[in-house]
Amino acid sequence: MKHHDPFSPDRTTPVRVRPDAAPAAPTPATVAHAVRTGSTRTGVGGADSVTVLVPAKVNVQLAVGGVRSDGFHDLANVFLAVGLYDEITAAPADGLRITCSGPDAARVPLDRTNLAARAAIALAEMYGREPDVHLHIAKDIPVAGGMAGGSADAAGALLACDALWRTGATREEMLAICAELGSDVPFSLVGGAALGTGRGDVLTALPVGGDGFHWVFAVADGGLSTPAVYAEFDRMAAAAGVEVPAPKASDALLAALRDGDPHALAAALSNDLQPAALSLRPSLAATLGAGRAAGALAALVSGSGPTTAHLAPDAVTADRIAAALKASGTCRTARTATSPARGARIVGSG
Repeated sequence: MKHHDPFSPDRTTPVRVRPDAAPAAPTPATVAHAVRTGSTRTGVGGADSVTVLVPAKVNVQLAVGGVRSDGFHDLANVFLAVGLYDEITAAPADGLRITCSGPDAARVPLDRTNLAARAAIALAEMYGREPDVHLHIAKDIPVAGGMAGGSADAAGALLACDALWRTGATREEMLAICAELGSDVPFSLVGGAALGTGRGDVLTALPVGGDGFHWVFAVADGGLSTPAVYAEFDRMAAAAGVEVPAPKASDALLAALRDGDPHALAAALSNDLQPAALSLRPSLAATLGAGRAAGALAALVSGSGPTTAHLAPDAVTADRIAAALKASGTCRTARTATSPARGARIVGSG
């Protein structure tokens, strides 16, 4: 059987994914070989289960434009996938079933509102089958923490179900489903580093030099609602009487990524949602300050929060920052991770 490669990245052409785009006609069922450069997706004919590892993300730049006619905001969103992972296992079942284990598992919905469930349903509908699958989510990405944990689960479930059912979905079909599920889901599938424009779902892969970047993520108690943070952003802009400019990626930040320079990246980090997140959760300012005091080159709220991201110059300093944050009393815990990380990939079948 000839393998196809639906997720091999094109480093020169943006991945154009419109939420209203009709998926391409299904191809004959095949077993995909590669998700992206370096990621394997092997044949699983007859497998009883498929397990996918999928990373969290950090936004090193999140430039937010004004409200669009569809209610979304235009974004210039620079994503980095980071080495904190959820693990999604898909197994045959008589119906659709969701289970979850790990930190904050009790906060994960186990019905059809779960993004992983919605991904399975969307793929099943595309190929005219029932979404008969048991999806188990082994959770390690913070829940409602601004690190795209739910989006990661959706991408992981989509890849796992595609392999389990042997649908042979193309890159365009997968990314179209991802874009319908949420703005962060396409990046959760491809990983690495990318600039997201439009709603954040039109991706252009970005080069990252050096040996990558070292991070500490301070996990707060509770979560922050992404819609609530965007609403606060809009309220604050209206109260200030300012016109929100069109979002644009920072040339300095893109150069810092390309050069692998943590000091230059620290100087260019930005998040337009951070003032809104701090307005809703003022205690995050103390967490940001504790990280800087412990040696972080820079610190910012990750996405819509409340997780905060602290950039370290090296692994030793990252460990020291994590220990200081844990002892500071300003967060629930702190985790170290490196970036960029590989996107969703199959790690086992049985």
